[in-house]
Amino acid sequence: MAEEANETLQTDMGTVEIAPEVIQIIGGLAAVQVDGVAGTSGGVVDDINQILRRKNPKHGIKVELGEELEIAVSIAVHFGYHLPDVAVEVQRQVKEAIESMTGLVVGKVLVRVVEVKIAGEMEGSPKTDHHQRVK
Repeated sequence: MAEEANETLQTDMGTVEIAPEVIQIIGGLAAVQVDGVAGTSGGVVDDINQILRRKNPKHGIKVELGEELEIAVSIAVHFGYHLPDVAVEVQRQVKEAIESMTGLVVGKVLVRVVEVKIAGEMEGSPKTDHHQRVK
């Protein structure tokens, strides 16, 4: 799934263009608001951003503008949540957010669970060495 040209809407006053990056940000922010989602995951770039403590809500979100708008979302889920339920809610929230904010019709939202986060791996949590002892 590749990003393509901007989505264009014609009005009486002219043209309105919505860049794919805007749709990515809306989708990413909607996805991380779902209970159980630890974050979106975009691969190596995300890993570097996590090390540097920078967040970018468009990573892990791919947009294909064609006859119908397709969104692909890669997410990390907190351990203990039912993955299919979280994924379905992500689909619903992403579709609703993009449609309500842009007026575009979302044809598909593909969700890929790429990681399960456990409590010790949460962003911002200090890494603990299991071999250390309290003195």
